[in-house]
Amino acid sequence: MIRAIIVDDEQLARRGIRARLERAGGYHVVAECASGREAVAAIREHQPGVVFLDVQMPGIDGFGVIDEIGAERMPVVIFVTAFDNHALRAFEAHAFDYLLKPIDDVRFATTIERARHRVVEREESGVARRLAALMNDIRPALGTEQGIARHPDAADAVATPVNRIIVRERDRVLLIDVGDIDWIGADGDYVRIHASGRSHLIRDTMAAMENRLDRGAFVRIHRSTIVNTSRIRELRPYSSREYAVILRDGTRLRLSRRYRERLRNNFGAFL
Repeated sequence: MIRAIIVDDEQLARRGIRARLERAGGYHVVAECASGREAVAAIREHQPGVVFLDVQMPGIDGFGVIDEIGAERMPVVIFVTAFDNHALRAFEAHAFDYLLKPIDDVRFATTIERARHRVVEREESGVARRLAALMNDIRPALGTEQGIARHPDAADAVATPVNRIIVRERDRVLLIDVGDIDWIGADGDYVRIHASGRSHLIRDTMAAMENRLDRGAFVRIHRSTIVNTSRIRELRPYSSREYAVILRDGTRLRLSRRYRERLRNNFGAFL
């Protein structure tokens, strides 16, 4: 069950969200809050996976709640509001989604299903990072290398990882959450981002993209391929030194010898 908190100064609005979550199943409402100050305390106490957050409230508004907690420590945030003029600021505050009142039932169902996947991915990514840290800790005792091996063509300066990638498509601009990315491949003078069953072409280099991503969550497995390690389902040997990387959706990618050491830092010395 995913722990959820509902924050809205209108009791009727809170009741409506709770009823929808109960019908959908899979969510457990651990707190309801009528103000931003109550929300800050409840989030810190319950550590929910998802928070449904109203924008306009007396005292601390929805954005103030995020400022108090810190965007990097917030659960998955779904803004719920009667006004659409806050949408851009909501996404700048790293909101997962933005629902308008009155809430459309189909839209709500789609959002909470996507949110469910995001919570699971966050948990799995956290496990992967802890496992990688554990492997680094125990390697000295096993007589293996310490730390993360640097590849000859890796950038010397590592940028702060981004949370979203901006993609311009014709008459619109998409903001792709990094956590939604399955893998990235080189495509001529471009890179193609594969995320949530779709692909997006942007003019960039693989080196620049690699430098922009969290190297604990993403790893380069080939000169033309970067993969989200949480999407890897299995590794199959091609030969004594090469593997096929199989993702959850069945996508097969090649792990080249040149980049094998990078994946070894995530999954151990059996490679």
